[in-house]
Amino acid sequence: MFNKILIANRGEIACRVATTARRLGVKTVAVYSDADAQAAHVQACDEAVALGGLAAQDSYLRWERILAAARATGAQAVHPGYGFLSENEDFARACAEAGLVFIGPPPAAIAAMGSKAAAKALMSQAGVPLVPGYHGDDNDPALLAREAERIGYPVLIKASAGGGGRGMRRVDRAEDFAAALASCQREAQASFGNAHVLVERYVTRPRHIEIQVFADAHGHCIHLGERDCSVQRRHQKVLEESPAPGLSAERRAEMGAAAVAAAQAVGYVGAGTVEFIAEPTTDGDIRFYFMEMNTRLQVEHPVTEAVTGFDLVEWQLRVASGEPLAITQDRVTLTGHAIEARICAENPDAGFLPATGTLGVLRWPEHVAFRRNADMERFHEPAPVRVDAGVRQGDAISPHYDSMVAKLIVWGEDRAQALARLDAALRDTHILGLQTNVTFLRRVAASASFTGADLDTALIERERAVLFEQPGLPLSWAAAGVIAWALAREAGQEGADPWSRRDGWRLHGGAQRRFDLLERAATPVHHTVTLLRHHRGTLGLRLGSGAPGSSAAGADQVLRWRGLGDDRFEVQLDDTRQVLCVHALGQQRAVFSATGSLVLEDFDPIAHAADGATEGGRLTAPMPGKVIALLAKAGQTVEAGQPLAVMEAMKMEHTLCAPRAGTVAELLYAVGDQVGEGAELLRLAEA
Repeated sequence: MFNKILIANRGEIACRVATTARRLGVKTVAVYSDADAQAAHVQACDEAVALGGLAAQDSYLRWERILAAARATGAQAVHPGYGFLSENEDFARACAEAGLVFIGPPPAAIAAMGSKAAAKALMSQAGVPLVPGYHGDDNDPALLAREAERIGYPVLIKASAGGGGRGMRRVDRAEDFAAALASCQREAQASFGNAHVLVERYVTRPRHIEIQVFADAHGHCIHLGERDCSVQRRHQKVLEESPAPGLSAERRAEMGAAAVAAAQAVGYVGAGTVEFIAEPTTDGDIRFYFMEMNTRLQVEHPVTEAVTGFDLVEWQLRVASGEPLAITQDRVTLTGHAIEARICAENPDAGFLPATGTLGVLRWPEHVAFRRNADMERFHEPAPVRVDAGVRQGDAISPHYDSMVAKLIVWGEDRAQALARLDAALRDTHILGLQTNVTFLRRVAASASFTGADLDTALIERERAVLFEQPGLPLSWAAAGVIAWALAREAGQEGADPWSRRDGWRLHGGAQRRFDLLERAATPVHHTVTLLRHHRGTLGLRLGSGAPGSSAAGADQVLRWRGLGDDRFEVQLDDTRQVLCVHALGQQRAVFSATGSLVLEDFDPIAHAADGATEGGRLTAPMPGKVIALLAKAGQTVEAGQPLAVMEAMKMEHTLCAPRAGTVAELLYAVGDQVGEGAELLRLAEA
C-alpha cells in the first residue's frame, strides 16, 4: 500500500478519498485553486498545495502543476477522482513517466474508451449492439447534416470525448441541426478540449442503465450489478438507483457479461462503468445498446456500495497498489435497494439555471458514515441514510465549478422503504442562502412515474405538471412559524421584571402587532400578518397580501405554539397541528415542514415606500459567467423569446432570450467578457 497519495480533485470525492486513505494509514495531499483555499477537502488532507487560478482550466486542469506538487510532497500515487483529469490519457501517461501511480486504468484503456466514436467501433467488432448512427472521424457540418437525414429525426448529437451531459443536444428538425451542432461543439471544446461529435438515432422512451465493473492487474474482472440513471435533466443525472427496477436476472447477467467483455477488450484496470441505453420491447423486456464507457469512478457509485457492501474507493487504492481483487463474481450479491439524489445549486423552475451564493444554513438529516467489518471486505449493515458532501455551512458555491452541493444516499430493504427514507431525508435537508433542487427532488421521488418505476429519460418532462411551479408551504403556516420564532427569540431576551416583557399585554383588553413579510417570486409579494392578542390570552393570526405597500384583510385563525428546541416549533392553526423548523439568515426566514417550505423576508414598508416600478425589458445575466456568443447586432429588430446571447457558467451553456420585442440599441459586452450576476448585456429599445 502507498504511504502518500495526491488527490487531483476537489469537493466530496476528494473528501471521500481522504477519509478512506486515512483509514488505511495512507497520508494524503490536497491541491486547491484560489477559490478553494478554505474548502473542506483541503482541511481533510494531511497536506495541501496551491495551484493558483480560479477556473478549472487555470487550476485543476493544469496537470504540470499537479505533478510538481506530487514530486514536492513525496506522493507515490495520484487519485484523479471524477471529472477534471480522471479520463485524460495524457495525464495518466505523464504520471507514469514521472514515476507516479495513476489510480485508474492504463492510458491505452482511457484512449480506447475515451472517444465515444472509437469505443463504439471497438464494441462493434466485439459484437455488442450499437444504436444506429454516424461514428466517423469526418466532422464536416454538411456531412453530419446529411448523416442526420439518413439516420432520421429525431437525432442526438453527442460530444465524442467526455460525458456528464455536456456537448449533447437532441434535434427534432433539420432546420435546427446547424445551430445545435455549433452549440455542442463549443460546449465540448470548452469542457473536454475536443470538439469532435457523433450523431445517433434518438431512442424513444430510453432508459439509461449502467454496469459497474472492476478489474485488477492480474487478469480478474467482475461486475457489481447495475444502476438505473434514467431520471435526468439536460442529459445530466438527477436520481440513480440500484438495482434497476424491472430488470430480470437473465438480462442483468447478459448486460454484466457484455460490460466485463468490454473492459477486458481494452485491458482495463480499476473502477469503470459501462453505460447502456435501453428501450422497451413489445413483450415487456428491454433491448439494450452500448452507449459509452466511463473510465473512472462514477458520481453515483455509492448506490452500488450500498447494495453490495463493498467500498469501491478502498478497492481502487488496493488494486492500484498491486493487490488482486479479493472477490469473485459468484460472491457478488445485491441486497435491498438504494437511491441517490444529487443536491445541486440550481433553480428547477427557471430551466435548472445554476445558482451561486453562500451556504448560510446547511442542515443534513441524521446520517452515518462508513462502517467496516473486521475483515475489511464488507460494510456492516447498510446505512439507511448517507451524505457525501464536500461543503460545510458558510462555504460558497461559486460559478467556477459544477453546481452539485452533495449526494444524499438512502438504503431500504426494498424499493418502497428506500423511497420513504428518501422523502424523509430530503424533508430534513435544510439549505438557505442560495436556491437548490431539494424540493424538486422530493416532487420527482413522489411522482407517479417514479414511484411506479415507469422510468425513462423523459420522466421529468412527462411529469412537468406536478414538478414545476408548485406552491410550497402555505403562507399561513410559514407566517405562523416566523411569528413563533420571533416570539421565542424575544422571550429569551426578556428580563425577570414585568417592564421588559414583550407579550403585548394591555390593561384594557387585547393588542395587535403587525409583521410585514416579503415573498420573493417572479413578482415579489408583500404580505401583512397581524398577531392578535385577545384579552383572554389567546392568540390569533390575520393574513393580508397584495402588491408592496398594500394589504387585503384575510380571515382570523387561532394560533398556538410551543418550542421544541433546535429552532423547531409545534404550531397549531385552528384544529390543525404541524412541526415547523425555522432558520434565520439575515432578513430571511425559512420555514420547513413535512409538507413543504417557504422563505420569507422581513420587510420594512417605510424603507421601500419610494420604490418605483422596476425597469422592464432588460436582458441581464442570470448568474456570473462568460459571454461566449452574441446572436444579435446593434440595430437589429428582435422578437420576444428570440435567442440573443449565450453564456457559459458551471461548465454548461445557457441561452438567453429576448424578454420582449424591440430593437437592439447597444451591445454592452463582447464575446469572451466575464460578467457578474444581474449585469445588463444589451439594451433593447422599442421597435
